[in-house]
Amino acid sequence: MKTPTVSVIVVNFNAGKLLTECVHSVLKSVVSVQVLVSDNGSTDGSIQHLKNTIQDDRLHIHLNHANLGFAKGGNIVLPLALGEYILFLNPDCLMQSDVLERLVCKMKERPDVGMSGCLILNPDGSEQAGARRRVPTPWRSVVKVLYLNALFPNHPRFQNIILSNEPLPESSIEVEAISGAFMLVRRTALEEIGLLDEGYFLHCEDLDWCMRFRSQGWKVLFVPDVEVVHAKGICSHSRPVRVEWHKHKGMLRFYGKFFRHQYPMPLMIIVIIAVWLRFLGLVMFQCLRRLSLR
Repeated sequence: MKTPTVSVIVVNFNAGKLLTECVHSVLKSVVSVQVLVSDNGSTDGSIQHLKNTIQDDRLHIHLNHANLGFAKGGNIVLPLALGEYILFLNPDCLMQSDVLERLVCKMKERPDVGMSGCLILNPDGSEQAGARRRVPTPWRSVVKVLYLNALFPNHPRFQNIILSNEPLPESSIEVEAISGAFMLVRRTALEEIGLLDEGYFLHCEDLDWCMRFRSQGWKVLFVPDVEVVHAKGICSHSRPVRVEWHKHKGMLRFYGKFFRHQYPMPLMIIVIIAVWLRFLGLVMFQCLRRLSLR
């Protein structure tokens, strides 16, 4: 196989037949690609369906035999990646054949860009929250939880973390963070910044990476005229409480890693309490929902 322009890393956990659709859409790309599927112990037949459906020497399947989490599952196949650019792609994302070509062209025009993302759409065509966002600092999280952005919509101190409620930019813009569902990374930048932090099991590792890229001077680019469709949550819908546990635990790791010296301790304690109260509230909601469905 010739050296690919883009190595695509797909971390799979019970994505069903969508995994095969995802890989098929990647293999149709105009640019040369290599696809590395890292399977975290799936039990739904998704890997067997992929093997039965696609036989292509550009596809490599790595079986982890256990759920290692997103970061470790992605990192484990990185040594096999040969491309000048590396795409971390969720297994429930579908793309058109020109997506990678257009994004690579953007990054070649901007050698200061270390990572780029695109417009991520829900299956109904609406913009998915998180494709372009501000970093959720402890203060911004307080603003979100208390809905202070709704009370003071035009005040710069009370901005929403999610940018999908704002008008779509007409051209590519630098943002603080993009979604981990689709992260195209320049190899030279990755080699400088390092691997995904395996201290996160699920969620927040993308925010961590964006912070680290930007702290070393690399730009994070959002390209609004390039689109992918993401059937969000297909890999985690059967374990909502466990997913929320890892999400909230990851958020606390993120706060502690980047902000514990920037905020007074009383505020950090309040944020930590608020995070776990939010988690308990979501658990109670899930329990009540299950009881109502019986």
